Amino acid sequence: GKQIFSSKTEYRISALKFHPTESNVFICGGFSPEVKAWDLRTSKVLRVYKAAVQQTLDILFLPEGREFLTSTDAVSRDSADRTIVAWDFQSAAKVSNQIFHERYTCPSLTLHPKESVFVAQTNGNYMALFSALRPYRIKKKKRYEGHKVEGFAVGCEFSPDGTLLVTGSSDGKVFLYNYHTSRIIRTLSAHKEACVSAIFHPVLPSLLATCDWAGEIKIWQ
Repeated sequence: GKQIFSSKTEYRISALKFHPTESNVFICGGFSPEVKAWDLRTSKVLRVYKAAVQQTLDILFLPEGREFLTSTDAVSRDSADRTIVAWDFQSAAKVSNQIFHERYTCPSLTLHPKESVFVAQTNGNYMALFSALRPYRIKKKKRYEGHKVEGFAVGCEFSPDGTLLVTGSSDGKVFLYNYHTSRIIRTLSAHKEACVSAIFHPVLPSLLATCDWAGEIKIWQ
């Protein structure tokens, strides 16, 4: 294949997401106080989002792509502001930085496929549920816990029909939760190393892919 985009950044990239409706645009961030939107057609930066943090952990576009969220490493003993930041995509304005008030970083974010909610994986060893509409309030009655994160960038994802929530675990297991009840439905002893990602097949709902910290990938049915 032919390379269609090339650009060097002054920092190491750890998160990259394509815009849900503008296929030539993506946002990337990493070990930098800034997040940047790029255009594949020109290989140039479209917009810069200045977060005043050290690292962006994950990026999540909200429905239609008018706004997006970044999770960051900005947690201190006194304040948890800027842990999750909401941005206006077009203006680069910060919409909110008072979304998650627990003093845990959130290594990954995932959007529900049908409802206006998103989940944040937290280093408090639980996943928190939020409204995907302003003011993005946390839903305190639902909390998905039982797995372990322990500083790993453990990913989480909803099933295509939105009924299940899957996550890896630092002990190598995979946990499947009922989205509505937040109860654990099943666990899989998937890997010897920390399981950092578990993803449903987009078309075949019975297939699940997992990978671990050492790079091993498994397909489950």
